[in-house]
Amino acid sequence: MKLDHAVSAFGALSQQTRLKTLRFLVRKAPDPVPAGDIALAMDVPQNTMSSHLSILVNAGLLQSTRSGRSILYTVDLDGLSDLVTYLVADCCQGQPENCSAIVNSIIPKHELTEV
Repeated sequence: MKLDHAVSAFGALSQQTRLKTLRFLVRKAPDPVPAGDIALAMDVPQNTMSSHLSILVNAGLLQSTRSGRSILYTVDLDGLSDLVTYLVADCCQGQPENCSAIVNSIIPKHELTEV
C-alpha cells in the first residue's frame, strides 16, 4: 500500500459515522448489507449515509454491488488487511514477532488454535 492510499483510508475513517459504519460492516462480513439498512442502523438519513458509503468505497475499505434497486455494501477485507498491514509492516525494527501483542489483540487466542 502506498502512502497516499493509506492517507485516503485514514482520512475516510477520521469521521465518526464512517468509522462506526466500517465497524458495523466488519461485524456483518461477509454478508452484504443494503444501504438503507446501514442508514437505519447508524441512525443517519439515507442521502447522508450514501455520501459516507461512497467515501469508504473510494478509500478502498468497502465494496458495493447493485441488486435490483438496492445497493449492497460489504467490507473490503483485502483493503482493510492492506491498511492494517501498512501500519505494522515495519513493526519493531523489522522484527514483527516482537509485535505479538498487536496480533493477539486482533485475533483471540482461541481462534489461533482452532482448525
